Amino acid sequence: MTFPAPARDLAVLLTRVAVGLVFLAHGWQKLFTNGIDGTAAFFDQAGVPAASAAAWFAALVELVGGAALVVGLALPVAGLLLLADMAGAFVFVHAGAGLFVEQGGAELVLTLGAAALVLAVLGAGRFSVDHLLAGRHRTAQPVGS
Repeated sequence: MTFPAPARDLAVLLTRVAVGLVFLAHGWQKLFTNGIDGTAAFFDQAGVPAASAAAWFAALVELVGGAALVVGLALPVAGLLLLADMAGAFVFVHAGAGLFVEQGGAELVLTLGAAALVLAVLGAGRFSVDHLLAGRHRTAQPVGS
C-alpha cells in the first residue's frame, strides 16, 4: 500500500517535529541545565575523548540540529550530524548497558539515530524550509516518490 504524497509529507513533518523537539531538549539540557562543564565532566567520566570539545559538539548539534529538524532546514546535513552524535552516545555511554533506557541502555539513542538517518535520506518533505528554499527553480518531488 502506498500513501498519497500529501500524507507522506505530513508523516515526515510530524516525525521531524517530534524527533527534533527531543534533540532540541537534550541540546538545551547540555547547554543550560547541566552546563557544558557538567556535560564535559560526565563525558570525561564515561571515557569520551576530548570531553569538553565533545560536550560542545553534542550540545550544539542536538540544539541546532533539533531546530533544523523542526523547521525542515538542511535535513541531509542535520540528520547525518545527529546520527554521528547518537553513534558517539551509543559507543561511549550506552552500548554496554543493554537495551532499556531505565538501565542506561541504548534504546533512545538507537531510535533517535535511526530517525535522524531516515530523515537525512528522505529529506524534509513538502512542508519545510528546504522545500520553500528550493522554490520553483526545480521540480520538488514529494517524499517517497
